[in-house]
Amino acid sequence: MSVSSSSHASPSVSLRVFVEPQQGATYDDQLAVAKAAEDLGYEAFFRSDHYLKMGDVTGMPGPTDAWLTLAALARETSSIRLGTMLTSVTFRHPGPLAISMAQVDQMSGGRLDIGLGAGWYEDEHTAYGIPFPPLRERFDLLEDTLGALETFWTTPAGETVTVEGRRVSMTDSPALPKPTQQRPPVIVGGHGKKRTPALAARFADEFNVPFADLDTVATQYQRVDAACADRGRAPEEIIRSAALVLCCGKDEAELSRRADAIGREVDELRTNGAAGTPAEVVDKIGRYAELGARRIYLQMLDMSDLDHLELVANEVARQL
Repeated sequence: MSVSSSSHASPSVSLRVFVEPQQGATYDDQLAVAKAAEDLGYEAFFRSDHYLKMGDVTGMPGPTDAWLTLAALARETSSIRLGTMLTSVTFRHPGPLAISMAQVDQMSGGRLDIGLGAGWYEDEHTAYGIPFPPLRERFDLLEDTLGALETFWTTPAGETVTVEGRRVSMTDSPALPKPTQQRPPVIVGGHGKKRTPALAARFADEFNVPFADLDTVATQYQRVDAACADRGRAPEEIIRSAALVLCCGKDEAELSRRADAIGREVDELRTNGAAGTPAEVVDKIGRYAELGARRIYLQMLDMSDLDHLELVANEVARQL
């Protein structure tokens, strides 16, 4: 699904659906959203990779594993792209993670985008017995993991490779299996001022800024431009994207109902999210497009409200 601002010509923007299952969702809930998103023409279905709920929700019936979920969705969908926003490198050793990613890419026929981050949510680590090293070490691990994936994908089948990073070592690895895509698209994102843009310039096909105002997004995109210049890489090689909470309604009553369902205020959502009438959502997306965003991840917090996805697919697209 591609959109462009109706106020004046701006480059097209694709829409991706983004859910947060740790807040309380089953696999079947996610399957329903993914299938609806595919049927309605959205470009991708992404989910968070978290093991613990956030904020004032029960989180029942408990978390689902991101990579088990994507593997299942790979077999139950046919065209929509799949990914995580973002998988924390603290959760899985890089070698087994590379195997899982390659297998999901194979199972989907080459529809996987790979989103990786350093991790930030300490409570989920302590709750499930996952080590949570200091920030510098987590970024070292992210850099090593991105580098190991690159090495795995470029090592010819039948050859072995040895990886020596700051935190990761692999000796005589067969670097198997290979993904269906020669190189699955890699997404790096966040608000870090130095290492995040530098890692994006080195490894990423896409750079994402989540839940940020226009000034913050513009600044982060400029930091990526500068990091690309330092590496001698063309900035346009990296697709820019943003994530925004979605709350769209045909009228004020429907908008209020959807805001209440996710425990948010309409005025706040209008300021910070892709929220309001379809025309307002079109305008907000257009503002991010003017900064260079070519993909918008619409965070759908009420996963039971499939009519919400249909409204955006039909009414927003028709205004563009």
